[in-house]
Amino acid sequence: MPEMHFTVRWPDGCEAHCYSPSLVVQDFLVPGQRYPLPDFLHRTHQALSIASERVAAKYGFACSRAMDQWAAIATQAEAFKAQPDAQVEVLRFDL
Repeated sequence: MPEMHFTVRWPDGCEAHCYSPSLVVQDFLVPGQRYPLPDFLHRTHQALSIASERVAAKYGFACSRAMDQWAAIATQAEAFKAQPDAQVEVLRFDL
């Protein structure tokens, strides 16, 4: 199963390198695109959940690393939830 990494820029300008065990993230995010924080959270949760399910279908167990990545994204997002115009930019995919 091909894994990938993707890099995002948070509203404060910090960059984060994220992991997915599947290329499915490409179906939910576009490099160069900015997403309102709630939309970004929804898209990454969907993508990483599907990626984990694909691992489960192939290997018989969910991908804990994908769920750990989702938890890290959700935790980072907490710092910006009070900002109604907070956006996250997807910088690139690293395949």
